[in-house]
Amino acid sequence: ISVITRFAFGQNFPPEDPTFAGVRFTYPFITDFISAMFVRAGASLRDSLFIENYVVGVALVGVLHRFGQQLLRNRTAAILTPVLVILNGGFGWAMFFRDVNQSDGGVFGVLRHISHSYTILPEVAKGWRWGNAVTSLLVPQRGFLLGIPLAAIVFTQWWTSLPGSEEGKSKKVKGKKEERQASKLRSADRVSRERVELDEPSSSLFPFSFFLLPSAKRMLAAGAVAGLLPLIHAHSFMAVMMVGSCLALINLRRWREWFLFFLVASIIAIPQLLWSTHGTAVSTRAFLAWQFGWDRSDENFFWFWFKNTGLFIPLLITALLWKSEDYLVPRKFLFFYLPFTLCFIIPNLVKLAPWIWDNVKILFYWWLASAPIVALLLARLWEGKAWHRALAGSLFIMLTLAGALDVFALMTRQGEYEEFDRDGINFAELIKQKTPPRATILHAPVHNTPVFLTGRRSLMGYPGHIWTHGLDYGPRETEIKRIYAGAPDAESLLAKYGVDYVVIDPQEHSLMTVNIAFFRRYPEVGSTGEYHLYKITR
Repeated sequence: ISVITRFAFGQNFPPEDPTFAGVRFTYPFITDFISAMFVRAGASLRDSLFIENYVVGVALVGVLHRFGQQLLRNRTAAILTPVLVILNGGFGWAMFFRDVNQSDGGVFGVLRHISHSYTILPEVAKGWRWGNAVTSLLVPQRGFLLGIPLAAIVFTQWWTSLPGSEEGKSKKVKGKKEERQASKLRSADRVSRERVELDEPSSSLFPFSFFLLPSAKRMLAAGAVAGLLPLIHAHSFMAVMMVGSCLALINLRRWREWFLFFLVASIIAIPQLLWSTHGTAVSTRAFLAWQFGWDRSDENFFWFWFKNTGLFIPLLITALLWKSEDYLVPRKFLFFYLPFTLCFIIPNLVKLAPWIWDNVKILFYWWLASAPIVALLLARLWEGKAWHRALAGSLFIMLTLAGALDVFALMTRQGEYEEFDRDGINFAELIKQKTPPRATILHAPVHNTPVFLTGRRSLMGYPGHIWTHGLDYGPRETEIKRIYAGAPDAESLLAKYGVDYVVIDPQEHSLMTVNIAFFRRYPEVGSTGEYHLYKITR
């Protein structure tokens, strides 16, 4: 909210960190910038969030379905792919049945009053850290909501650019007589197209004829989309470039297509990266460190991942090893998938962000690439005998039930929290009327100060949020407490940070000592209930 309002009402150009005044904003902000455009066009703050989330969320489902369809050429598996991604979870559903046994209201009583998450419980139960995609990533981390579909588009273009990516999939995956007949009817057209793909362009026409190849066009498009990611979602960009580098090494014969991808992506991305890293106050030492097992604490590594992801990993391994007449996962698909395993291995060895849990932003791309393989196994079982279908249905329920419970609680608006009370909202409107757009305001370092609704410069927001950006907030937090206490150097500290206005409301009184006598020497320019605004600069 603070990012959106800073763009919409605070003239935040060039972008400055909305919760840490005076520091360049190096965190990806394009998603919130789009919402700010809706606000400036007349939408309410709530509607600006909903419009973008709804459009991109619907697009995400379609993009994931197409990703599965292109990879697998299996209708059932393609439908299951977005479901497995969006309703991800583990064995947390076992806690649901425990809650039912302890409740007098039975199943429906628990469903009406879900008291906790079934995929992530950082405080209630140790070791539940994976989280559901919707409730832990897509809703609270909106950059991820836009980053995932863009990355999936890149992955799809990579796959379709490979020679023969469409040939043989139906025979190996579906194994149906009708599909074999349809494949024969399309074989002549496929062979002609593949010859165009496989033929090396003549040296006299290169590079012009090369750009006419469908594979080159796809890789060019993939590079253009990948290049947009640094200011949308930096971890998605990191995952895309890491996987792409490995795939390029595996497919060295097609080095021209990969060179084109990296060239286009670099042309678009490098200016964003240079802008983000130039003059930043972010400490790079806070981002990289060895840490085995991600966020498992002192739990056994294998048990931690088994209970957090449920049967997903065992089914993934089963699908990779499954062989009847031929392997369930074709050799070509296997080599395409292998680089994605780095998105699981590296975050389990190295801390990639100040907060170790943020490694999930890379881990999730392993899950996204693995979901089509598990979906393919379920689809193959569903095409079998009656007991195979029963097994497939049971496995599907166990894979998605925990995530579905979390999403159900969200959709039925259980566990809502009040961020701003009525006086706080009215006070935010008063601030917008009484202060210039780029005024610097001092307030309590909390996550829900009314100042965040105004777009004004905040001297410091919530430390737990600022820390995850790699910023050293300690000295500023200490000096803010000295200002509110009316310490001897309070006036010089106000001048040091260029504070224009100071807020005193119940949040300040609850977090620190507030010397009211000190602030009464400054004019009070407005108040609403227990919320007071003092003007510091003349």
